[in-house]
Amino acid sequence: MTLENIVTSNRKQRLATLCLALLLILALTAALLPQNHPEAKPNAFVAADLAWMLTASGLVLFMVPGLAFFYGGMVSKRNVISTMLQSFIALGVISLLWYVVGFSLAFGDSLGGIIGNPLTFLLFNNVGTAPHPRLAPNLPLVLYAAFQLKFAIITPALISGAFAERIRFWGYLLFMCLFSLLIYCPLAHWTWHPDGFLFKWGVLDFAGGTVVHISAGFAALAGALALGRRETHKAGHQHIPVNIPFVLLGTGLLWFGWFGFNAGSALAANTVAVQAFFTTHMASAAAMLTWMLIEAVRGQRPSAAGAAIGAVVGLVAITPAAGYVSYGPALFIGVSAAAVSAWAVALKNRTTLDDTLDVFPCHGVGGIVGMILTAVFAQQGGLITGSTTLLLHHLGALVFISAFTFGGSFLLYKFTNLLIPIRVNARHEADGLDVSQHGETMLVAA
Repeated sequence: MTLENIVTSNRKQRLATLCLALLLILALTAALLPQNHPEAKPNAFVAADLAWMLTASGLVLFMVPGLAFFYGGMVSKRNVISTMLQSFIALGVISLLWYVVGFSLAFGDSLGGIIGNPLTFLLFNNVGTAPHPRLAPNLPLVLYAAFQLKFAIITPALISGAFAERIRFWGYLLFMCLFSLLIYCPLAHWTWHPDGFLFKWGVLDFAGGTVVHISAGFAALAGALALGRRETHKAGHQHIPVNIPFVLLGTGLLWFGWFGFNAGSALAANTVAVQAFFTTHMASAAAMLTWMLIEAVRGQRPSAAGAAIGAVVGLVAITPAAGYVSYGPALFIGVSAAAVSAWAVALKNRTTLDDTLDVFPCHGVGGIVGMILTAVFAQQGGLITGSTTLLLHHLGALVFISAFTFGGSFLLYKFTNLLIPIRVNARHEADGLDVSQHGETMLVAA
């Protein structure tokens, strides 16, 4: 073992020891600290609403292993486990952050429409089965918090596809924490809290096209630039996905879970949820077929990977609009997003940008298309109804959010790198992150 490896190993051990100590302190504090958990009155809720929202929360959680398979099948054979773990680990890390202070920052009492008061729901104090009169009057507050947690979990996991195959695991964990607290929580507050300034502007984001997908897309773009290109990318090697069946499995899980993502955002078992359910499905179906036809127009054979990517792009694009548009516009949104994202992927491939799994062209650009077309086709206040106000507000919000997310994320990558080197060295990259970061491999010995 070289001196560099010994120093690196000691640093990792000290960091792990510190994290373990903090976790133990947190667990002890949570167990012993007196807290208030208001209870609901008997028969305070509609049972169907509770059943649907519990189901929807589980469906959104189900998207995380779906994303893991979707991304894991796209990378090289030496990086499958590491890539999948980058999605799975968010389940643990973001859940604890959300419990401690994340929910407060996103949905606590508003401080000027910018951020939630971190003390409002600190350690889930004041979060119980009683409803909150403004956030979710028809649900237990703890159920609403649990549903929103699943959105907070998947957002940093989405970003990981941009810098797959070259990021240090501990650096990724630190960036994930910083992004969630400093980028995601403010965006959620601006857009979904009744006192958030974008909410008051009238900006529509039914289920996270802005908060989740545009933010993840621009953070991915910043990450690809901050970490630089893979050594194999510099050498001109073609990226070949290791396991297309994994990609298809992941797409199916994502498509299934997305019904909870979008239809669950109605926050009740009602007709809005039904509308969001069907528009979600139709947009994804249309986008999948569009992507495959574009491949054929380019003289390529229709690919399973292309069908999977197209389907996911359709899901991304309909997310901000799902409960606000009808079925025909949903089809148009799916077709448009697939066409624009396919063009963006082709454009990216002609540059030196190394966004490993095309997170920005698919999630970022797909989210942008969805956000703009939401303002066009919204059944109330949309451009087709003769009003330009909503579209102008969406365009202004898009510029602001894009700059905030890209600039803020780029600074967080640089700050993370000052504390923990965020990129693996060339030898570890060549060995693959499965072995170099985790000491595991999916390769079967001969």
